[in-house]
Amino acid sequence: MLVILAIDTATRSISIALAEEGRALAEAVWQSENNHTTELAPAVERMLIESGVAVKALTAIAVAIGPGSFTGVRIGLGFAKGLALARGDLPLVGVRTLDIAVRALPIDEGEAVAVIQAGRGRVVWARYSARAGRWESANDGVVGSWEDVSRSATGSVVVGEIDSRGMDVLQGAGVRVASADQNVRRASRLAEMAWERWRRGEVDSAAALMPVYAHQPTSGET
Repeated sequence: MLVILAIDTATRSISIALAEEGRALAEAVWQSENNHTTELAPAVERMLIESGVAVKALTAIAVAIGPGSFTGVRIGLGFAKGLALARGDLPLVGVRTLDIAVRALPIDEGEAVAVIQAGRGRVVWARYSARAGRWESANDGVVGSWEDVSRSATGSVVVGEIDSRGMDVLQGAGVRVASADQNVRRASRLAEMAWERWRRGEVDSAAALMPVYAHQPTSGET
């Protein structure tokens, strides 16, 4: 039995899940007011106990590696690494935050833009295209404005952390927006992605796995 613990603390929207071979056993999603440090460990412990899963039964840990809040990403990654090392170098599967967000969309959408909040009215976004049955993006995420997202989303659907300002800009430009449920970034989807990567032998070590960060846009990305 392959049991994966999935952890996503990249933004204020935190999610954790337990999954057996990609099938969710338990999941929790909540909004944190920057209390990631005090909330994560008790939430994971509670989920393990309520699910009847011991730490020693875990096969791998999936974790969001960014982009996102500098502190949030590092808290989740640090927790995952610590647990992996305590278990004797348990395999990790690091997944980009925007990859988790776009996973909510059916692949037949073809083109998408995934978004997370970056604070101060800014967002981190990336364009995705469906190739060979999976979503692919050329970069880890670009820092920009909702207007940047709107200009880049022609023929695409936008998914992720869309606030009221973003909704006004996108809908005003006639851009398609994902449903409210699809816009919630879920650790159960992270667990599904980790299971798929596990089956392909794509795992990470605690020593090698590092966070990824968004970059400022070049002229071709705005």
